[in-house]
Amino acid sequence: MNYSITYYSADVQTEIFALPKTLQARYIGLSARMMQHGANLGEPHTKALGDGLFELRLKGSEGIARIFYCTRSYALTAETI
Repeated sequence: MNYSITYYSADVQTEIFALPKTLQARYIGLSARMMQHGANLGEPHTKALGDGLFELRLKGSEGIARIFYCTRSYALTAETI
C-alpha cells in the first residue's frame, strides 16, 4: 500500500526543505520509506509522543532536527478509488 504526505502549509514544507543538506537528505530518505511502508518506522527514526502526535528524528553532520507529524486514515469508497 502506498501512503502520501500532505504538509500543514506551504510554509511548513518550505522550512523542512530549507534544512541543512544532510538533514534534508535524511528527511527525503525517511519520508520515502514512510510513503512506502507507513508512518511508523520505529525508533530511532520515529517515536510516538501520544494523542496521535509523532516525531520524525533526523540526524546529520550539521546536527539534529525533529519534525512533528500526525497520521490520518479514511475509508475507501467507490468515489475515492
